[in-house]
Amino acid sequence: MKQNRCNILILFFTLAVVMLGFGIVIPILPFYVEKFGASGSSLGLLMATFAVMQFIFAPMWGGISDRYGRKPVLIIGVMGNALSHLLFGLSTQLWMLFVARIMAGILSAATMPTAMAYIADSTSEEERGSGMGILRAAVGVGIIVGPGLGGWLSSISLSFPFYLAAILSALAVLPIFLLMPESLPLEKRTHVEVGVCSTQLSVLCQALCEPIGCLLLLSFLLSFGLTSFEGIFGLYALKLYGYGPERIGTIIVMIGVISATMQSVLTGPLCRRWGEAYIIKVSLVVCAIGFVLMLQAKSFHEVLLTVGFFIIGSSLLRPAVSSLISKRTTIAQGKALGLNNSFMSLGRIFGPACAGFLLDIKISYPFISCAIIMLISFFISIFWLEQEPLGLKHDEQKPLFPRRLSCYRPFSIYKTLFFFIR
Repeated sequence: MKQNRCNILILFFTLAVVMLGFGIVIPILPFYVEKFGASGSSLGLLMATFAVMQFIFAPMWGGISDRYGRKPVLIIGVMGNALSHLLFGLSTQLWMLFVARIMAGILSAATMPTAMAYIADSTSEEERGSGMGILRAAVGVGIIVGPGLGGWLSSISLSFPFYLAAILSALAVLPIFLLMPESLPLEKRTHVEVGVCSTQLSVLCQALCEPIGCLLLLSFLLSFGLTSFEGIFGLYALKLYGYGPERIGTIIVMIGVISATMQSVLTGPLCRRWGEAYIIKVSLVVCAIGFVLMLQAKSFHEVLLTVGFFIIGSSLLRPAVSSLISKRTTIAQGKALGLNNSFMSLGRIFGPACAGFLLDIKISYPFISCAIIMLISFFISIFWLEQEPLGLKHDEQKPLFPRRLSCYRPFSIYKTLFFFIR
């Protein structure tokens, strides 16, 4: 038991350091792009490149750890994270940034699935939920602290935060190497050849024909819209307001705090009270309004207020969609949630790339397009999510619209109008 606690503590520190490095990049990357005279398209492609590598190689690393053990894969992932940050700090040309992002995407993708597999190997079913929760908390700590740290330390130099992230990652290797035992014994290892990408696009296309296909499409659209904002907000704030990395880092820290609070404290009670479908619809409207409001912000306080309003809606979307997928799926839970992650990954690839391209045309276009995407998602949810969850008995079904409007059910326009005035 004591050894398990020590291992979980080491994994907590490891994932917090890796995600800290991920967060550090966010407020500084726009200034690197500006420094090299690149465009918004380049920033979007840099963000998309990382997501592509994660999408391709995360399944591969999971298979490698099943075959060769968790410990060596963890060491490779954390050392690769350290080297990618070092290269980022040393970069003097745009192509070097792309190499660093590719390296980060390929190698750091080994950490999360392998750490979770380590927990699954070394804990009982009763303790597993607690162990997974600790890992998720480590991710949250890194994402919240990283942007602020990166923004504030960039006053020393733009490259200094990357050197710090590289040093912390190198230090994180030591307890893994010296103190952590291997969790997967030889007799339990697989001997199946590992391919580069086990998630084929054909599988994703087939998944759209499943009963949860519309929810998977929503996952893609939501991820597309939300990561468009995340990918270009720093460059948007630099060009429109002249904000430095310190202010951008402060805004992103606020985003992380609000998001973590909403997801950990309010998501569960709100979904139990109103149901996931209703929360999704309301959140989509809030996000669409939030994108429009952000374009009207003039002062720093107005930026904080409008971004905060947007994040209140967006932070509820992903857990609500994931929860509804798990309830309505007719296939295995693990497969359904894995497909959900894959569609969200596709959104993380295409969202920032499209937003960067639109930013070069006109600075307001990314937010306008995201507002449109949220509204499209809202109407998809209006026309599809009215279906009752699978598995409920007739007397347990809870209509999303009151009985007094039942005479209008064939006419979706009445449902849409009612939703807005409800």
